[in-house]
Amino acid sequence: MELRQLKYFVKAAEIGNFTAAAKELYVTQSTLSQQIMSLEGELNTYLFDRVGKKVLLTEGGQIFLEHARYVLEEVEKGRQAVEELQGLLTGELRIGVTYAFTSMLLPLLVSFPQKYPGIRLQIVYGSPDELERKLRAQDLDLLLTFHSKDHEDGLQMQPLLRSRIVMAVSKKHPLSGKKSIGIKALKGVDMILATPGYSSRDFLDEILKKHEVSLSIKIEMNDVHSLLSLVEKGHWATLLNERAVTGWKNIIVIPLEGQDWVRKSYIITLKGIRLKKSAARFIQELEKVTADRK
Repeated sequence: MELRQLKYFVKAAEIGNFTAAAKELYVTQSTLSQQIMSLEGELNTYLFDRVGKKVLLTEGGQIFLEHARYVLEEVEKGRQAVEELQGLLTGELRIGVTYAFTSMLLPLLVSFPQKYPGIRLQIVYGSPDELERKLRAQDLDLLLTFHSKDHEDGLQMQPLLRSRIVMAVSKKHPLSGKKSIGIKALKGVDMILATPGYSSRDFLDEILKKHEVSLSIKIEMNDVHSLLSLVEKGHWATLLNERAVTGWKNIIVIPLEGQDWVRKSYIITLKGIRLKKSAARFIQELEKVTADRK
């Protein structure tokens, strides 16, 4: 039994599809299938039921999944312990980030590599759900994201910042002179919004549903930079996290009235996993950068 077989098995169990799991692991689907078949042969039991393109854990697979995860976590703890014993601030630090953190991170992405040249940063952007799955699979070391809950099973959530959803328009937009705007006044305003699945969009949809307000959505995009470029040059408005708009000189931010719009962001790591020394240093530097923004 090999560690890679356990990793392949856990990834396939979490995703429920061999092809998608193989893609995330950067191996071919046939390689992943062969290794899982080999593992099933060694265990003398089927781990998955194949249902069309999906795979579902058998009873034996469900039992084995818990033990496979435990083994992988213990191996990772051992690796990190050896690194810390040697006092090495080297290697790769994998950080998952939602788009609202882009402007805040840029100064740190310049200063941190200069201060710790032995650490290679890998910054992965995505939706909170996508990033959380990667963190739980130990494909990421920490997350920077907004979250609607103060705690999640298996996750260590350290509060970072509070932020608001705001309306953003170009300086030429008819609403650009407003000091604030109420939720009912959003009706009829042509909007470009982030696609569902983005943290700010899902949060926004919950508030709109609560107040029974429908928006005039003309465009949905999964690229925040392109979205803001269109807002800057056109007649549309958008609603998104205020921190995503930082640095856009030709965009006006209009606060939304009421208390519903405030959100909390967190530094999220896995419970029970020894934090890499490089991750601890990155968090220290991040807290210095955000200290004056809280």
